[in-house]
Amino acid sequence: MLYYFFTYIDNHYNFPGAGLFKFISFRAAMAIILSLIITTVYGATLINYLRQKQVGETVRNLGLDGQMQKAGTPTMGGLIIIAGILIPVLLFAKLENIYIILMIVTTLWMGAIGFLDDYIKIFKKNKEGLAGRFKIVGQVGLSLIVGYTMFFHSNILVRKNISKMPVSYSKSMGKHTVGSSQEVISPNGQKLIRIQKPDGVYYAKDVKSTITNIPFYKNNEFDYAKVLKFLGGNYQKYGLIVFLLFTIVIVTAVSNGANITDGIDGLATGTSAIIGLTLALLAYVSGNTIIADYLNIIYIPNSGELVIFAGAFVGACIGFLWYNTYPAQVFMGDTGSLTIGGIIAVFAIIIRKELLIPILCGVFLIENLSVIIQVFWFKFTKKKYGQGRRVFLMAPLHHHFQKKGYHESKIVTRFWIVGILLAVITIVTLKLR
Repeated sequence: MLYYFFTYIDNHYNFPGAGLFKFISFRAAMAIILSLIITTVYGATLINYLRQKQVGETVRNLGLDGQMQKAGTPTMGGLIIIAGILIPVLLFAKLENIYIILMIVTTLWMGAIGFLDDYIKIFKKNKEGLAGRFKIVGQVGLSLIVGYTMFFHSNILVRKNISKMPVSYSKSMGKHTVGSSQEVISPNGQKLIRIQKPDGVYYAKDVKSTITNIPFYKNNEFDYAKVLKFLGGNYQKYGLIVFLLFTIVIVTAVSNGANITDGIDGLATGTSAIIGLTLALLAYVSGNTIIADYLNIIYIPNSGELVIFAGAFVGACIGFLWYNTYPAQVFMGDTGSLTIGGIIAVFAIIIRKELLIPILCGVFLIENLSVIIQVFWFKFTKKKYGQGRRVFLMAPLHHHFQKKGYHESKIVTRFWIVGILLAVITIVTLKLR
């Protein structure tokens, strides 16, 4: 909203400083600052309110040191994170941008599912919370909304180079700044983008496509539609099916991974902040035609606006850590963890970096796998030997290290270090072919 206000007064009254709101970097910085203020300053007010309403965590005795001391700690603190994301985005982002709309829908949708789960646990005294099948239905529902919108919306496009003119030809077209672009109309009436580069003039156009970036591949691109190439010449019209399947798996896996990771103080929050910062960088380079061309990754018109959302997300996670680090004064609950996971998954899908998630969200992945391996092996050995055996002392993985005697703070810090390493590897993959 402030973007429109200051743009208006800059255009009509030439108000000093108002032009800053045209820059994504400035608005992203403001989003981070405001998000930090909301989560740190007003977070205490919400924590006190939750304490007064006796919205406390119910803790099962798992035999972990210090675990029972956490009983009664205010939960549903994810509301702080949601407020820290949405308020800055509504103030500083372009609200007509389809990518921003999708991220706002994701935040509210997953926040509602998590809130309902926490509400049932706390106020209905049902320790199981919302039934797992209903969570899955909610996650699949969001996946379908995102998938259909990405596939059909007219403003969701990627830029594709279609021709190149030599340097001698580009000189005859007049002087242009290297990297500059402008819209032109071709002789057959097509709308093209003319791009000046050191080795000549390139012509490109923005098209609908099911391509995405993939690491360690020659062209760094993967087309979902080509999975069905065996169907023959019309295979591309069935690309939506494959894309929706990938979207469902990614949204469900990442949101559940964040939920499972939220088991000790600050683990999910800090890991998510690292992931969010990486996604902000990826969104920036994907929305910048010069950098995207240099890195040979997909340029996505108008996606740079997502940097504002990512800034608010990172600010909210870091601000929440003010109260969530050991010993935690508040837990995010499913209200926060499901929302964080959903945001990360949809954000990655939108900027077409979702196939980097196994690397970037490696902490979530290993936490998920530790539970799957533990359950599978226990059931297998019970059926075969009559007595279930375990691979880990306890799953998810962070509880295994607690059982081995490591302090929560040490576990969290080391998981953060792993998260930083994975984030760096993710960025490096952009130049690995």
